[in-house]
Amino acid sequence: MTVAVQQLKKVSGKNIVTPKGYKAVGIHCGLKHKKYDLAVLISEVPASVAGVFTTNAIQAAPLLVTKEVVKENGKMQAVIINSGNANACTGAQGMADALLMQQKTAEKFSISQNLVGVASTGVIGEKLNMKPVLSGIEKLNPMDSLEGSIQFSQAILTTDTVTKNTAYKTEVDGKEVIIAGTAKGSGMIEPNMATMLGFITTDANIESVQLQQALKEVTDVTFNSITVDGDTSTNDMVLVLANGLAGNQSLNPSHPDWENFVHALHTVAQDLAKMIAKDGEGATKLIEVEVHGALSDCEARKIAKSVVGSPLVKTAVFGCDANWGRVIAAVGYSGASIDPNGIIIAIGETVVVTNGEPAHFSEGLLTQYLKQPEVKIQVHLNKGTGKGLAWGCDLTYDYVQINASYRS
Repeated sequence: MTVAVQQLKKVSGKNIVTPKGYKAVGIHCGLKHKKYDLAVLISEVPASVAGVFTTNAIQAAPLLVTKEVVKENGKMQAVIINSGNANACTGAQGMADALLMQQKTAEKFSISQNLVGVASTGVIGEKLNMKPVLSGIEKLNPMDSLEGSIQFSQAILTTDTVTKNTAYKTEVDGKEVIIAGTAKGSGMIEPNMATMLGFITTDANIESVQLQQALKEVTDVTFNSITVDGDTSTNDMVLVLANGLAGNQSLNPSHPDWENFVHALHTVAQDLAKMIAKDGEGATKLIEVEVHGALSDCEARKIAKSVVGSPLVKTAVFGCDANWGRVIAAVGYSGASIDPNGIIIAIGETVVVTNGEPAHFSEGLLTQYLKQPEVKIQVHLNKGTGKGLAWGCDLTYDYVQINASYRS
């Protein structure tokens, strides 16, 4: 695909509210002891919406409510989010609470209830304390400002150590179009989707069907290409809202600027995905695995995720151990078609395997490389033209400590 990359520029400033017509805010309502725990994102006008959701067969009530809005309505104007409690595995009461959050948010902002999405993140299996949530909704005062954006990004966090924000601008029909995103995610990250929430806003004019097509295309190579610990959660979603206020002609695959738009969406999603992988619970390093020469792009991504998801690879990277045997083992059990005699593996710039056999390299130099905050592993299969990327993080003592006391 040929993409006009030169039209894509990073935007700093207001993040999730940078595109025209969006406001956001986060507050402390009382679900957590001190930290922000309730947030809202709202569009000036109803926006086209697209969403991707967890593949876990057990799905939380807020997610089911939001899926219904996306599927039946194709439009969304607001999203209400709480952290500190997932409202998952909470039965009929959980569904009633999610619907009440939707209703009260609609009443607060004088919009239709079926234009409100709901998202929750936190502990699974505990009833949501609705008293602080409902009083908090009444106190929400979204802003078109950096302050509101920062508060929003803070209020959706759980075990994250940093907020995750990004924004880019491109051109469609000669008009400036901005795509911005905010996400949370740190543990239980094995998408398709996983414990992550992603919210992307744009002022582009695009119908929901085309927006869903674009989101699906970029999700497979971004959010679905990260893993922290192999666990898939019950709540997680990525939503894209497009309110059309940029004033361009409606985008579709035959539009001359379609590729510009998809590239910008892909870049926002990839930024967020890498931030999530880098911020894995207890993580000290981001791991990127790049695969070339597979039979297809799909097989290349499968191999890349197999390597980056291997607990043994993760612990080797944490320990700065150039144990390439763990890498080639993960390639072998990935389920993809390989020729063991054609595999080349490099860690950083150092080739450690050639044609399936050990290569001569300096263990000392490679150990020094593995001390860096970002580690890249390359796998060449020499089977075809397929290529793929995946991101993850090392597995540390702190990961065990964080998850051993998550409810404490």
